[in-house]
Amino acid sequence: MTKIYKGTHMVPLNILQNHCNNKQEIFILKSKYMIEKIKESMGEPYYEKEGFVLYNENCIDFLARMDKASIELDLTVTSPPYNIGKEYEEIISIDAYVKWCIQWIDLIYKNTKDNGSFWLNVGYLEISDIAKAIPIPYLLWDKVDFFLMQEIVWNYAAGVSAKKFFSPRNEKFLFYVKNQNTYTFNLDDVRDPNVKYPNQKKNGKLKCNPLGKNPTDVWQFPKVTSGSSRSSKERTAHPAQFPLSVIDRVIKVSSNEFDLVFDPFSGSGTTGIAAHGNYRFYLGTEIKQEYCDLTIERFERYLFEKKKSNDTLF
Repeated sequence: MTKIYKGTHMVPLNILQNHCNNKQEIFILKSKYMIEKIKESMGEPYYEKEGFVLYNENCIDFLARMDKASIELDLTVTSPPYNIGKEYEEIISIDAYVKWCIQWIDLIYKNTKDNGSFWLNVGYLEISDIAKAIPIPYLLWDKVDFFLMQEIVWNYAAGVSAKKFFSPRNEKFLFYVKNQNTYTFNLDDVRDPNVKYPNQKKNGKLKCNPLGKNPTDVWQFPKVTSGSSRSSKERTAHPAQFPLSVIDRVIKVSSNEFDLVFDPFSGSGTTGIAAHGNYRFYLGTEIKQEYCDLTIERFERYLFEKKKSNDTLF
């Protein structure tokens, strides 16, 4: 029996409190136009509110229709099923899994703006009689038309324990762009302020950017954990939820305000909340209705907390 974890009201403060009344009003006005544009081409969504649009359908069918519409994506951030037997997936052959991934990633490429990006979060899977834990990036990195900028290692503390191999404590993000010569990369928006010697100078000039250092390609963020005594405060009932703080960084660095962010495997809505919290419009697809309902409940709770935060600030 699947353990159901009660959702909480916890959202990172920078997502709740990075707004002002004037910008919020502009966002809501612009979102009405964006939603109508999406609906005109893609039909009625399962849910829509304040620039947050969710469709309850297969992402491949949805993206195939989008390819014939006039909607272009600025950024896609997603974490697809890993083909490891989670409750929302059925294990298929490795060849079939790779072909399936290529199919939907190819459609994302076709629907992405020339200066757009694609961030793919993947873990490991087992190949019978060959490997215990093959990093999925090994199977996919060169199978798509996107240009691979780099691999980001997401390191976390909690995870699967092991006795006859080292306990896994990382997943990967593949950072792709459509055009290697022109893409959004807002480094100053994601600099790490934790600098050991912030005032160190060379030839009279600060050696480190006053905003902080480059976060590097190894990111350390806590995983969304489960369990009656150690469940993360942002935990929902979704079995494979990634933390808002990780996606918040991706949204900030690879998109601009009022851009359109897409997640074809919306899950618990993490990408959508991170996008909305940074004044980006969100478009998501999720094939399972129960996860759509979970997302709606979570997003409505987030809006309530944001309003409460906004009332406190202003």
